[in-house]
Amino acid sequence: MSAAHLDPTRRHDAVLLFDVSDGNPNGDPDAGNQPRTDDETGQGLVTDVAIKRKIRDTVSLMRGDDPRYGIFVEAGFALNTRIQEALTANPGKADQAQHWMCEHYFDIRMFGGVLSTGKSGGAGQARGAGQVRGPVQLTFARSIDPILPTDHTITRVTQTRQEDINNGESTEIGSKWTVPYGLYRAHAFYSAPRAAKTGVTSDDLAALWQAITVMFDHDRAATRGEMKLCGLYVFSHPDAFGVAPSAALTQRITLKRTNDDKAPRTHTDYTRTVDDAELPAGVELTKLVDLWL
Repeated sequence: MSAAHLDPTRRHDAVLLFDVSDGNPNGDPDAGNQPRTDDETGQGLVTDVAIKRKIRDTVSLMRGDDPRYGIFVEAGFALNTRIQEALTANPGKADQAQHWMCEHYFDIRMFGGVLSTGKSGGAGQARGAGQVRGPVQLTFARSIDPILPTDHTITRVTQTRQEDINNGESTEIGSKWTVPYGLYRAHAFYSAPRAAKTGVTSDDLAALWQAITVMFDHDRAATRGEMKLCGLYVFSHPDAFGVAPSAALTQRITLKRTNDDKAPRTHTDYTRTVDDAELPAGVELTKLVDLWL
């Protein structure tokens, strides 16, 4: 396997394909936690924030003991406290505080972050440590076909309140949203010039691709049903700025229903085509995951 996808000095464009069976890949809190959809097309959506959360949690599991792989946006920790720690280590020097944050937090180094919510470093100084533009950005994931969210009524034998038991109630009613099946597609983009500013290394890229590869295996929950990564394809340019538009590369990965009269229920109900012939000069394609092979 080529190591082009691990070179931090080269630009990378990636296609992620994942699916869900009988689960809710990303609930919308403004809509009773039902699966997110495009109101016009009926296609399912998973936010970039949800995907980054899975990457963060997986990197924390993989590299939790390494001080270079801390996670800045982490449940149970106040962001301002961590920003202040950086400012205390670099008093009055916001740029050095940013560098300190990049060295200690994987997600700041890769995704960037708004660090301007902390206290001011002194009279006339801006709040916090400014903003870091990260080299890795992801799109929303969108299902290939429209999805059909289903609301299931469920019951449980355990009551929430003792008084309900005293009143003779024996069950409680609830609901659970699922998608019978959906195959989703997202794109990821890596900017080498921005990575040079945040200090990304080859090991960081290895951690990113590995986290994406296994994130669904370590983020299982009853509400999400069964989710799996079906494909991860990385186009690596020969230099930092690239030799072709991202769309010209990502559109080389195409999917088509094998039978339009049959509702899809597995990734093999789609034909996946990879056009890797006559790639732009110097561009290399690495298939890190491909369940169609």
